[in-house]
Amino acid sequence: MKPAPPGRVYVPSRRELLLAGAGSALAAVGCNALSTGPQEPPRVSIVRAQAYDGALYDIVRRTLVQQQLDPRGKHVVLKPNLVEFDPSTPINTHPVFVHAAREAFLSLGAASVRIAEGPGHRRDAFDLADAAGYFGAIPGFEDLFRDLNLEEVERVTLQRPHSRLKELYLPKLLLGADLIVSLAKMKTHHWVGATLTMKNFFGTVPGGIYGWPKNVLHWSGINECIADLHNVYPRTFGLVDGIECMEGNGPIQGTPRHAGVVVAGRSLPAVDATCARIMGIDPAKFAYLNMATRRGELDAAHIQQIGEPIASVHTDFELYGEFKAWRL
Repeated sequence: MKPAPPGRVYVPSRRELLLAGAGSALAAVGCNALSTGPQEPPRVSIVRAQAYDGALYDIVRRTLVQQQLDPRGKHVVLKPNLVEFDPSTPINTHPVFVHAAREAFLSLGAASVRIAEGPGHRRDAFDLADAAGYFGAIPGFEDLFRDLNLEEVERVTLQRPHSRLKELYLPKLLLGADLIVSLAKMKTHHWVGATLTMKNFFGTVPGGIYGWPKNVLHWSGINECIADLHNVYPRTFGLVDGIECMEGNGPIQGTPRHAGVVVAGRSLPAVDATCARIMGIDPAKFAYLNMATRRGELDAAHIQQIGEPIASVHTDFELYGEFKAWRL
């Protein structure tokens, strides 16, 4: 696949976003974009959810309202975590969770809600989605879904990158979205500790350009690339499927772990730090969180916790290898 010609240039300092070429203009300031003024404490919701049933639809909608998210008239892209499929373990974001999120955003006035993912292992994203139950759970899924591995791309220049990369070619669908929702699966990860809302953005890097399993991100520094991708997308929201999760040798070969929670917030680092605490992991140990955070986003005392306290839903996940030393 031939890369698209240079287009808009995003400056991931997150203090400003410059546009070049095509004469396009940036719309509203995004949910996690930085301003030069004082920053309010990040708000993170923890809500109990015991199963993928009808009650989940109301839980997700109430969580978005609780977060004071206003998607009216906006074009929203839901980015689930689709990696592999094994019926014996919860690898992927559950399709009912994805459908509940779509229905919630539509009910709150979103102009459109698409679902998009670029699996790093499977070349046929539709085949993987079918195996994972997306076609059966989400009406009209085939028309709603976009394979990010094959989408038209735009060159993004990385200013002050953490990784060895200087630029990335990323899907125009995401760069032009009003809001990207990281529908992460709560899982441990054998290379970075845990895969949550920020790590989930690896699926936005197109395999059509970078190949499968997108080893360029590994060679350039996994933690560093997570931080760079977090800075590239300025309009994001995190919504974590923490109902049936994975512990141990994740993100594919681990074992099931029931946590029974939904975690949400505008600050992805704060959401991931909260998830880590629920899992019994010290968020200060995560290299990518330390690279990407503003002051206070990892501090439990600074995060404005909404809903359940962490202590009431705390579930010690089995940790893998060297990460056992990360236990809180």
